Amino acid sequence: MNRNKILYYLKELSKTEELLHKANEIRKRYCGDEVHIRGIIEFSNYCSRNCFYCGLRKDNRMVKRYRMKEDEIVKLALHIASLGVKTIVLQSGDDFYYDRHKLCKILSAIKKDADVAITLCIGERPLGDYEAFKDAGADRYLLKHETATSELYSRLHPGQTLKRRLKILRHLKKLDYQVGAGNIVGLPGQNLNDLVEDILLLKKLDVDMAGIGPFIPQKDTPLGNFPAGNLDLTLRVLALTRIVTKNTHLPATTALATLDKKRGQLLGFNAGCNVIMPDFTPEHYRKSYAIYDNKPRIGLERAKEVILNAGRKISQNRGDSLKCR
Repeated sequence: MNRNKILYYLKELSKTEELLHKANEIRKRYCGDEVHIRGIIEFSNYCSRNCFYCGLRKDNRMVKRYRMKEDEIVKLALHIASLGVKTIVLQSGDDFYYDRHKLCKILSAIKKDADVAITLCIGERPLGDYEAFKDAGADRYLLKHETATSELYSRLHPGQTLKRRLKILRHLKKLDYQVGAGNIVGLPGQNLNDLVEDILLLKKLDVDMAGIGPFIPQKDTPLGNFPAGNLDLTLRVLALTRIVTKNTHLPATTALATLDKKRGQLLGFNAGCNVIMPDFTPEHYRKSYAIYDNKPRIGLERAKEVILNAGRKISQNRGDSLKCR
């Protein structure tokens, strides 16, 4: 599907049903009916960055900061594994308190006692860190590109560049990580052509996973008064990404449930998604991990319920990349 065709389907609301049907056909052909569960631990909400849309931004003085202890993270990861979840996602802000040594220690301890895949989602690090994390047991790395438009990226990420982020993503692929990128739909200042570029970039990078969700404002950020992204447009972006990338893993994100608590993630599965990521962060921490407002808690049982309501199967394996490696 070329640039003009992608733009056409983004514009044509009357073609949404046709688009979703095609995406589901592609999903079934290339990914099957299984949905992979990834268990998230949000282990720190400290962040050294100042992204305009994120509630964890360094200059947000309203958020109560926390850091989980190393043994606390490991214990929770092992508990998640004991529930049959085959992937642990360790997520935080860009928090350099957890240096190379601390993170490698955590990774090694989890891998020692659990047969799971580990995804890191901890932002931009010195390139040397990524090799050390891989050696210590990290299998995957999620680093969303957020927007493929350089000017918009720089405007929303003070002191950061899209060029740097893409360099890291390519470096991760060279290290043989299973790599995830992804974008936000409905960012202030974004247009449909920007979303076309997002989809084409995911195709070009040949990512193993693409995390795509709507913009949700957080009241204590510079973008706190802007409207949330549109659910239907987000679903069309997901469907087009499935069609263009074929076998890339696509999560039905929690942000979809923020826009529509009852049906958001179910609609994501109908748009070609095949992953769901329940949150295992302890309650006394979770309420402070406020990337955006009104974030619902999607636990393991709710995740399984959504999968079954979508007429899909709960995967019993790690859900590794479907790409030829």
